[in-house]
Amino acid sequence: MKLSTVKVNGQELAALPCVNGLVLIETINEAEGTGWSKELFELIRLGELEDVTHWYEEGGKGKLEQLAAIPHAEVEYAPLYRYPRKIWGIGLNYMKDAAELAAADPNDEPVSFMKPDTTIIGPGDAIRIPQGAGQITAEAELGIIIGKTCKNITEAEVYDVIAGYTTTIDVTASDIHARNQRYLTRAKSFDTFFSFGPQLITKDEFPDPLGLQVETALNGKVAHRNIVFNMKFRPWYAVAFHSQVMTLLPGDIIMTGTPGAVVIRDGDMVECHIDGFEPLLNPVRD
Repeated sequence: MKLSTVKVNGQELAALPCVNGLVLIETINEAEGTGWSKELFELIRLGELEDVTHWYEEGGKGKLEQLAAIPHAEVEYAPLYRYPRKIWGIGLNYMKDAAELAAADPNDEPVSFMKPDTTIIGPGDAIRIPQGAGQITAEAELGIIIGKTCKNITEAEVYDVIAGYTTTIDVTASDIHARNQRYLTRAKSFDTFFSFGPQLITKDEFPDPLGLQVETALNGKVAHRNIVFNMKFRPWYAVAFHSQVMTLLPGDIIMTGTPGAVVIRDGDMVECHIDGFEPLLNPVRD
C-alpha cells in the first residue's frame, strides 16, 4: 500500500492514491465508519497503519475508486510528516559491485550520523544554499520508516518492526565537512537539508528490498545508480545495529546510504528515483 501526505486547507493530511487521484484518510473514515488518524505520523505512532493496510488488502483498494479524490493535477505534496523523533543516516555504504562488496572488511561498522527535524522539507520544496557554506552536495537514498518501538533487536526481527520505505534526499555542506571530519553533524544539519516523500510504501510491497535500484539524478540526468544488494550494511542490519545504540520509535527514519552524490547549485533540480516509487524532486535555490 502507498500513502502520501498532502496539503489541504492549511493542513497536512494522509491520503491513499487511486486512479482518480488521492483519497484522504478522513474521507475513508466518513465512508467506512472508521476512526483512523488523519495524519500519517499518528497512523504510524498509534499502530493504525497495519489496520489500514488490512482494510486496503481486503477490498479497500477497490472502494477507493468510488470515493471523492483530490485529482492528481491538483495534489500538493507535503513531507510525509514533520516531527520524527530521530533521523539517522549512514555514510559510505554502497560498494561498486559484488566483487568490491566481497572484499569489504567484515569488522567495519556503519558511519552513522543524525539530522534534526528542522532540516525537513517535502517534494517540490526548495533546498536552500546557506550563505558562505561553500560546496553543497545532495544524495538520493532509500529511507526506512520504523513502525514499532524496538530495542536490541536482531536482523530476523526487523521486518516486524518497520512500517515501510520512502525516497529521501540527504544534503551536505561538503566543504565544511572536508575541513574536519568532526564537523559532519554541522555539515548535515542546515535547514532544508533533508527531503522525504512523496510516498511511504508499506513493507509488504517489498518483503525483500535488496533488488531495489536507487538513483541520484540531477536536472533529469541520472548521475549515480546502484542496487540495495550492494550495500555494505543492508537494511535489516542497519535497523538492528542502530537499535543497539538507542530505542527506535514509530516514525523514526533511517537513511541507508547513497549510490553517489551530486554537487548542487542555484537553479538545479535534484532527484531521487527508486524502483516502484514516485520520484522525489527538489529544486535548489540560493
